[in-house]
Amino acid sequence: IKWQWWKEAEGPTRFIMSWVDALVFALVAVYFINLFFFQNYVIPSSSLEKSLLTGDYLFVSKVSYGPRIPETPLTMPLTQHTLPVFECKSYIEWPHWDYRRVKGLGKIQLNDIVVFNYPAGDTICSDMRHQAEDFYRNCYGYGYGLWEVRPNPDSLSAEQRIAYFQQLYHAGRQYIENNRMEFGEIQTRPTDRRENYVKRCVGLPGQTLQIKNRIIYLDGKANKEPDNVQYTYRIKLNQRLEDDVMKELGITMEDLMSLNTLGYLPLTNHAVKELKRRGIADSIELNTEEEEWDIYPLNGNMHWTRDNYGPIWIPAKGQSIDLTLKNLPIYERPIRTYEGNKLEVKDGKIYINDQVATKYTFKMDYYWMQGDNRHNSLDSRYWGFVPEDHIVGKPIFIWWSSDPDRHGFSGIRWSRLFRFVDNIK
Repeated sequence: IKWQWWKEAEGPTRFIMSWVDALVFALVAVYFINLFFFQNYVIPSSSLEKSLLTGDYLFVSKVSYGPRIPETPLTMPLTQHTLPVFECKSYIEWPHWDYRRVKGLGKIQLNDIVVFNYPAGDTICSDMRHQAEDFYRNCYGYGYGLWEVRPNPDSLSAEQRIAYFQQLYHAGRQYIENNRMEFGEIQTRPTDRRENYVKRCVGLPGQTLQIKNRIIYLDGKANKEPDNVQYTYRIKLNQRLEDDVMKELGITMEDLMSLNTLGYLPLTNHAVKELKRRGIADSIELNTEEEEWDIYPLNGNMHWTRDNYGPIWIPAKGQSIDLTLKNLPIYERPIRTYEGNKLEVKDGKIYINDQVATKYTFKMDYYWMQGDNRHNSLDSRYWGFVPEDHIVGKPIFIWWSSDPDRHGFSGIRWSRLFRFVDNIK
């Protein structure tokens, strides 16, 4: 085939085709660079503040942990899953390849900031208003609301609890399916087409993690908190916060909106001390929470909270765990969804691929990810483990940073430009 026939043409044909040729080459080059070497990402929310800020643009290396061979290779360059104008899929699901990864420069280290695909993003509602929501939380939430008389899960046996939560889930899913005008169709996404998230890795494969009074413990030892970790505080201000004070203490308009609507404000330890020292607040109290229904595992009843969680063992490749009806809710999703096994509970026994199972050996490494804005982050405490096949890359440096609360040159965070992420602890 004479692909460059247009070079022999004359007039506008040659001119137009030369630009088409250059554009196609650029798109192909960008596609392969983004796929295997590096990609740019922007921080859209405050879940990692104040370590990474909303409006930070990250240079993310894919060779640090090894680039993945794409599972869905036929996709429109520079898109993740949706064509922005047409609001339809930007990829074709065939062919679909199994997970493979090229050897990288290193492995994920404890406290690394990592970009990964959102694990609970495998199933979504097609309506754009609900695509970013956690589909499974919605199912359990709507299912719980449909039950007029709810049994106390603590009064049920382990097998009865599993059946009860299955009923909750299916009732909620049926509600969503019956209300397609609001939610749209239920769709699935392949691993590499799910939303990109960025969090801090606070638990490695094979470690036992526990959160006690907000402090993360790994194998019984306390993990160092990030310097700019945030918690929410119930605060009563006695004066208006001036713009220069807000900028100095890292308080955003989003934070103030949280204070006005919910009554609490996310603050670093430094900000708390400064507000007290300057006499700006009459009272500042740490916001302690009650038990939450949407804590992982959603189909369990562990009575864990965001500040007191676990202990929970993080699966590691090649390591086995004794499976019981009590711990099955924790490991059901990795076994069934991430590693592709058929899993059932019948007559008080666990069946994996139609065989009675009392143990399970994991095929992949898993990680525990949390945001530094600990009371304002949907992370592993809410949707569980991050499998290794979801890992995208490692942020290297911030190449641009703009404050969404300010415009023009005053909105550029000059001190953050080209700042290395590894230096943000």
